[in-house]
Order: sequence, then structure tokens, then C-alpha cells
Amino acid sequence: MSEPADDTTRPTLDALLPAAMARRAEEVGAAKVAMPALRMFALAVLGGAFIGLGAMFSTVATANTGVPFGVNRLLGGVTFSLGLVLVVVGGAELFTGNNLIVMAWASRRVSTKRLLRNWAIVYAGNFVGATSLAVLVFFTGQHRSGGGVVGRRVIDIGVAKTDLRIGNAIAAGVLANILVCLAVWLCFSARSVTDKIVAIVLPVSAFVAAGFEHSIANMYFVPEALLVKRRTSAEFLTTIGTPRDELGHLTWARFFTHNLVPVTIGNVIGGAVMVGLVYWFVYRPPSAVTPGD
Repeated sequence: MSEPADDTTRPTLDALLPAAMARRAEEVGAAKVAMPALRMFALAVLGGAFIGLGAMFSTVATANTGVPFGVNRLLGGVTFSLGLVLVVVGGAELFTGNNLIVMAWASRRVSTKRLLRNWAIVYAGNFVGATSLAVLVFFTGQHRSGGGVVGRRVIDIGVAKTDLRIGNAIAAGVLANILVCLAVWLCFSARSVTDKIVAIVLPVSAFVAAGFEHSIANMYFVPEALLVKRRTSAEFLTTIGTPRDELGHLTWARFFTHNLVPVTIGNVIGGAVMVGLVYWFVYRPPSAVTPGD
């Protein structure tokens, strides 16, 4: 009679536990940095566009709803979750999620040069994808929907983001990417598409509802607002209650200095340091790694 099979070798649908999630995060990180540059960039363009689709969905869903503030923010967060669902399930590269590659870097499976190469290429591709989607959405005329309420919402979002103080932008970026990277981290435990979607929705909804800042989403939100400001008539802007002469802070220069750069710094601190390196310290330091890992 044959020996009974070892229980540890049996296939299972149980979610992975954190130590196994950490190993999986390292393997994924090592695979990501080994990807050819052109393929990496193409997937990053998709990633930026996917996050932009979530941002677009959120903008429309929260335009002039008439519901209480908190409910409106929650609605925006749930609908924005579409973006990360498309990235994780559909397959794309996202700079903020790739901050978790530091786990492979900390275990010396990825060099500093290759880590920074991945971040640079993916960030650039995300920018191209998100801003290109903003241009495409603008030319659909969506901002005129609902008698201009969508356009008003677009402008309000852009103004709020370019009016941030630099310190506030960094702090909001830290908190946003803690939640985004926790969503990605939870997906490492997933065994099915349903698991991944469930893991994504609550953390992403939380960061949007709380008003935190995500650099890649802002690559859609602010350019879309700038297009509405610059490419629509003064009459339209006045009709929706946002005259052009009252939008002085909504500029490309202020977008970069008071939003994109500080938010990106915050995102790296939140995702790479406060999630990636913390989980590596807990589960994957040399003393915790067994032969064959």
C-alpha cells in the first residue's frame, strides 16, 4: 500500500498566508524588473490609462449627486476601484504598485539600477497613458454632460489638487499609497479573480473617500481639468460657475510643483518604505529565509 500523501503537497484554494505572500511579492518583483523595456513601457501606458478610466468613472459618478458628503466620497472611491482592478486582473504596470519591488531589492534579488529603471519607465508610461486618456475623454465632450455638471466636477477636482500645500501633498501621497500597496499586497494572497477584486475595493475606496493623493490618478484628473479650462469657451466656464479668471492656480506649473512631484515622493515613502520594507523586515530578513526560498 502506498504511503498517504503529505498534506503540505495537496493543492489548496486557501488564501496564501503573509510569509508566502512575501515570497510571492519577491518573485513578482524580480520578474517585473527583468521585463524588456518596450514591453514594460507598453504595459505602463495601459496601466496609466486603466487608472484614468477609474478616475473618469469616479468623476462622472460624483458629479452633482446631491447626496451627503461622505456618501459622495464613498461612491467616488468604489467607482475609482475600477482602475486598480483593471491593472491587477487585466495585467498592466503601475508605478505606485511597483513600489513593492523593494521587497525583492531588499533581499538582493534586484539591483538598485534595475529597480530605478523599472520605476522610471513605468512612471513615464503611466504618464503617457493617463494624459492620453484625458485628451481622448475631453474630445468626447463628456464635460458638457448633464448640462455641464461633469465639467464643473472636473474643474473642482483639478482646483483642489493644484491648491494643495506641498507638505499636505506629501502626507496625502504617503497615506494614499499605503492603502494602494496594501490592496496589491492583499492580492498576493488571492487564488481567484474574485479574491483580487474583493481585496482591492475597500483599501482603494478608503484612500479616495479620505481625499488622499495618488500620483498616477492625478496624471488624469489635472490634465483633464486643464483641458476644460483652456479648450472650452469662457461662456461655458461661466455657465458652470467657474470663470476662467478665477482659475489662476490651475496651471501646468502648479500641477508639477504643488501636486505631482510632492505626491510622487509621498507615494514612494508610503508604498516602498511603509508597506514594502516593513513587510520585508517582518517576513523576509536573512534570519527568516530558509534554504531553497
